[in-house]
Amino acid sequence: MKSEPAEANAQNGSRLVRVKSDHAQCWHPCSLPLYEQIAQVATPRMSQPPQPPAISPAFDELERNAIYRVIRARRDVRRGFLPEPLPDALLTRLLRAAHDAPSVGLMQPSRFVIIRSLEVRQRIHTVFQQANQQALAKYQGARRDQYADLKLEGILEAPQNLCILCDADSDQGHGLGRQTMPQTAVYSTVCAVQNLWLAARAEGVGVGWVSILSPDALRSVLSIPDHIVPVAYLCLGYVDNFGNEPELERLGWERRASLESVIFEETYPPGVKP
Repeated sequence: MKSEPAEANAQNGSRLVRVKSDHAQCWHPCSLPLYEQIAQVATPRMSQPPQPPAISPAFDELERNAIYRVIRARRDVRRGFLPEPLPDALLTRLLRAAHDAPSVGLMQPSRFVIIRSLEVRQRIHTVFQQANQQALAKYQGARRDQYADLKLEGILEAPQNLCILCDADSDQGHGLGRQTMPQTAVYSTVCAVQNLWLAARAEGVGVGWVSILSPDALRSVLSIPDHIVPVAYLCLGYVDNFGNEPELERLGWERRASLESVIFEETYPPGVKP
């Protein structure tokens, strides 16, 4: 077929574009945007593997601001849980965020136990109460009174709890990165906890980490095997509000350290107060 590329279709606003395939080539009238679409979906030759799309090295300003806002607005929630359970689709998104966390050697050691049963949560709450009494006995005077007034869990109020575990002996990853620092398996699960926590805050979901639990008692209630490490027990649910500042700071239990006080150059300086 013979044709003049530009002149033949000047009246209808199209350009003639040569479209090649592995079998033939010809001139076709085609608007440039349509041709660009054709070029994007055309099957490449086997000798030239398709290249992945280029990824921008940075997010735009609005996206960056959203990330930093979520980090600053994350809270450890102990009160104000609403009775409405999280939709399954939302809970799955949060678990996907946790599962996508970085992990040493790509071992993905995190395991997730969702607890909705009130009976099971009541048993976990009993475990908390026992551990909390033991913790209270460690304090004296005004600090003891202050500790006794703190609300440190929402096990019964939150309509679902989540126990995040670590299979530190998993063969996945073939031990890469764990030969000299085996604890990096548990660190990987901590990354999963943080991923879930930030995703939950972005979704308007409160998360409270309950660490005042006996690991052995927790194992017994949830039938956790000996080789699986309990890492985090979380209360999870919609809440009536998120505080503007951490609750422990607002109540005067502790103050935040400044960033400048924890940054050192080259080596750890001697004489730094713990």
